Amino acid sequence: MRAELVLMGRRLDMARRARRRALVVWIYAALAGLIAAVWSLSHWHGSGAYIIWAALIACRFFLGGYYRGGLVKPFQYRRPMREDAAPSLPALKLRMYRPVLASDEAGMRNDERELHQRDRAHYLAYQAMGMAVVLLALVASMRTVLPPLRAWIRMPADELYYGLALITLTLFLTLPQAILMWTEPDMEQGQGIVSRE
Repeated sequence: MRAELVLMGRRLDMARRARRRALVVWIYAALAGLIAAVWSLSHWHGSGAYIIWAALIACRFFLGGYYRGGLVKPFQYRRPMREDAAPSLPALKLRMYRPVLASDEAGMRNDERELHQRDRAHYLAYQAMGMAVVLLALVASMRTVLPPLRAWIRMPADELYYGLALITLTLFLTLPQAILMWTEPDMEQGQGIVSRE
């Protein structure tokens, strides 16, 4: 796990667990607020993709894992980007720089402890996503098996199903990385992390 983010040209120390937990809470609060705003403004008509893009942006710039950048090291081994490669346009506009480990090749590989943590985070995340899928199936079955039970929900069934599917997809994209950020203990100072500017 990386110990700092560079946001708007400022280095943010994320070595303390409390700061990483606050970032996770902030990300999920922003995604929940976006979900509520998108539904209240358009009832999902052509606007559900905004939620997916917001989750992908949160993964790219803050969470990491499956994506370059963010605090969580890549789950898969990838060769590091060349040092002389130009930063992406969003990174230039937001003045965000991806922290790079000092040891290029070895720093990108996960050691046994990190592989165990990654596997455990995915196990916990997929249990939570399994519960979300079960909830989605139960709500969908209310329409066909017991229609009177669905009367307490005032929104159209298709909007409800689509909203629950968007929430499940958002969990799929973000939850393993969020679990790793939430459970990783405080990091020691000076872990050899360098910021590319």
